[in-house]
Amino acid sequence: MGEVAARYRRHADAFEHKLAAVRPEQWPNQSPCAAWDARGVAEHVVVMHGVMLRPVDRELSPAPSVADDPLRAFEAARADVEAVLDDPELAGRECDTPNGRMTVEQQIDEVISDDLVLHGWDLARATGQDDTMDPEDVERLWAITTAIPAALMEKYRTPGAFGPGVEVYGPEVEVDAEAPRQDRLLGRIGRDPGWSA
Repeated sequence: MGEVAARYRRHADAFEHKLAAVRPEQWPNQSPCAAWDARGVAEHVVVMHGVMLRPVDRELSPAPSVADDPLRAFEAARADVEAVLDDPELAGRECDTPNGRMTVEQQIDEVISDDLVLHGWDLARATGQDDTMDPEDVERLWAITTAIPAALMEKYRTPGAFGPGVEVYGPEVEVDAEAPRQDRLLGRIGRDPGWSA
């Protein structure tokens, strides 16, 4: 298994664990993302898995909807993405993305795999679970986000810059320079690390 596929599976396992721990009455809970409740976070993640399949002319397999069963919807979506990552021809296919031309594997790594970490925090915070991110992921994402040029980061923060309804990062939230790295990462991508429902 390659590094990207292994990282995706680790992130998907953690997100799936959080989904499985949500109690039925918690799905309407507000999340740190103003536009979504807990179910909305799950819906976004599943939809984005479908977006990752488009460059290889695939779509999500038939599965229960997020409205009916968020966990099973995610399990099916991750299986579809894993099938692509496990196929060297599909994973290595090049595609055009908002960040330029890259392989399908790279796009999955940069978009949905990293999203699982960040939206895992959203889901955990919305439903009262442990929201501690893996320190390895925090360091990796911190290095990535702090290396983004200011002009590009501004584009990431502009709603609709990458398509209708797409907002990559929100406005930066000021966080103390001595705060834990996870809190500073969250602030950088537009989350308030002190948010509570």
